[in-house]
Amino acid sequence: MTDATRTADHADPQVDQGRRAAMLTVAVLCFSGMSVALMQTLVIPIQPELPRFLDTTPANASWVVTATLLAAAVAMPIAGRLADLVGKQRVMVGSSVILLAGSLLCALSSSLAPVLTGRALQGLAMGFIPVGISLIREVVPPAMATTAVAAMSATLGVGGAIGLPLSAWIAESGDWHALFWVATGLAVAVGLGTWFLVPHVHDAHDGTFDVGGALGLAVGLVATLVGVTKGNDWGWASGRTIGCVLAGVLVLLVWGWYELRRTDPLCDLRVTVRRPVLLTNIAAVAIGFGMMAQAIVFPQLLELPESTGYGLEQSILAAGLWMAPGGLMMLALAPVSSWIMRTFGAKYALALGAFVLGGGYLLSFFLMNAPWEILVASIVCSAGVGIGYAAMPTLIMDAVPMTEAASAVGINALMRSVGTTIASAVMAAVLTGITIAGTGVPSEGAFKVCFLVATLAAVVGGLLALTIPRSESASA
Repeated sequence: MTDATRTADHADPQVDQGRRAAMLTVAVLCFSGMSVALMQTLVIPIQPELPRFLDTTPANASWVVTATLLAAAVAMPIAGRLADLVGKQRVMVGSSVILLAGSLLCALSSSLAPVLTGRALQGLAMGFIPVGISLIREVVPPAMATTAVAAMSATLGVGGAIGLPLSAWIAESGDWHALFWVATGLAVAVGLGTWFLVPHVHDAHDGTFDVGGALGLAVGLVATLVGVTKGNDWGWASGRTIGCVLAGVLVLLVWGWYELRRTDPLCDLRVTVRRPVLLTNIAAVAIGFGMMAQAIVFPQLLELPESTGYGLEQSILAAGLWMAPGGLMMLALAPVSSWIMRTFGAKYALALGAFVLGGGYLLSFFLMNAPWEILVASIVCSAGVGIGYAAMPTLIMDAVPMTEAASAVGINALMRSVGTTIASAVMAAVLTGITIAGTGVPSEGAFKVCFLVATLAAVVGGLLALTIPRSESASA
């Protein structure tokens, strides 16, 4: 393209109008992604009070958090496949309706069963995010696509980080049902924005939905992740924990055998084992681990009493506010992530993100003495997560056919979710296993062990990223 053509394009009102429309679409998708991701941390500030609010036991109340995480893990690959078959915009609108139903059910309920159902529905709405990521390349100009994908990818972390102080503030300001009324309002905004402001692209493809594959994946994932998430409560050697994990793994193995024999599978496993896709997904587990580790460890350190000698005695709201800038950093780094990918390549961006994340945890090992030090460490960790999260969808979409883009991005989002689930279990095991004698309070050494484990996971993710080969033609 000549300089004169570029100048003419820049001056063309239709070109400018197209760019503005694309920017509006990206803004709507990012707002929607953050709103959906916020559901992951919505009830964490009130978790200690849930047994009283719902008139149940602490063990039963813990499922209010777990149900959302499990439903999200199941929803992401299934929503991706549905989007490839019936169209991405339709699936995103459907996700917003599910979010509305779940939020409204929780807002109107005060007992365990309906709240659990509503929280599971909120988790199912998480399928919106990978579908939105895969849609971006179809609705924005190529020059904007990388930055837009980076921004949308960051919403997975941004929503969770912003959700902590927002939820704490709402919970402290009034009745706990207000959390879900706010979620209901967000669901309405997401649905209307997606229907009226996101382009209706004719991107449906021929095929049938693999119901058996969806059921097998759901059963296998739920059984495995229940065992992992509840292992610390039930005991890692207990029959329930071992039984859940073994049953889940067995179901997933049978599911894989079944999928390989399907002509139109839920997940094309032959595509997922291509080296660029496989290595990116394995690295996603490590990056997801790193993101969740800071979300668990930093708030606990901030909230422990000063009498421990290392606790910083911050309120739940204050702890959330100290963590919030890290989440915003993920979004702010979207243009930087885009530049890194255009200049050096997506795999180097992923590796850099992982190494920055690991560096943040090493920094945390020495910065534990004041809230502002935790803030600095959190921002560095979040910068690494933001860069890494931005690179993964690009690597995946470059390596798969366009007809399978949403499904493949959904699998990648699932692998991040697996990483966050493993991190929750590992961090909980460390913090409850290394305590001050006779108190049950995590010792200072427990936090340092968490930082070192998270550093190791991030470095492994970075080294894996460096081995990702250049993608062959996705259409091949």
